[in-house]
Amino acid sequence: MMLNLLSAGGTTAASATTTATKPLPSGMKSTTDVANAALTATTGGAGMGQKDFLTLFTTQLKNQDPTDPVKNEAFVAQLAQFSQLEATTGMATSLSDFVSTMSGTQMTTSASLIGKKVSVPDGPAVLDAAGTPVQGVINLPAGADGVTFNVYNSQGILVDTQILGAQTAGDMTWAWDGNDSGGNYAPAGTYRFTATAVSQGKTTYPSISTMATVQGVSQASDKTMLLQIQGGKTVKLTDVTRVDG
Repeated sequence: MMLNLLSAGGTTAASATTTATKPLPSGMKSTTDVANAALTATTGGAGMGQKDFLTLFTTQLKNQDPTDPVKNEAFVAQLAQFSQLEATTGMATSLSDFVSTMSGTQMTTSASLIGKKVSVPDGPAVLDAAGTPVQGVINLPAGADGVTFNVYNSQGILVDTQILGAQTAGDMTWAWDGNDSGGNYAPAGTYRFTATAVSQGKTTYPSISTMATVQGVSQASDKTMLLQIQGGKTVKLTDVTRVDG
């Protein structure tokens, strides 16, 4: 009598292959019954792991029909299945360890960005009292015949508008010196920016990024690295396209 330990889907299977066709005598259990009972006791009917495989395998050997023992070829095949399961389990463990190591490396690398300025898509920027210009990038994939650049304070009030000339395709760098439309230096605080581009008579609203200082680094539950930006926004590390010292 031989017991097939694994089904095609890789889950528990206890299908018996036997040459006997007549039912067992009353009160006698087959190898399949004993093996299934042992497996259910250890797994509760859940998927079979490495230890469960070994339990099922040894139970089969202990309860095989002495008049018709497992053939050598079948025994080797069972061991091969066990070796394959063990190798797969080891590979999964190694991969998990690799992911954990990479997460630690990413955290260390990201921490080096603290204090530096990175591009923040549609993010705020902080204007300080020292008169340091605020800088950023406007993405213009097709260029533009003209660009209008607007600056808003934290209350959403428009404080300055700049009319820029024709721009070539690509990223257009910009800088705001902190002066409002009246030529007065705006109060220190958080500001937001928008842009409107006109190309061949069509108006578009291109994405605009600001250069803001990284104040902290954290890691989400899915191992995504997050940067805490001055001005109160959190961005993914993968969204950053530019870093300034």
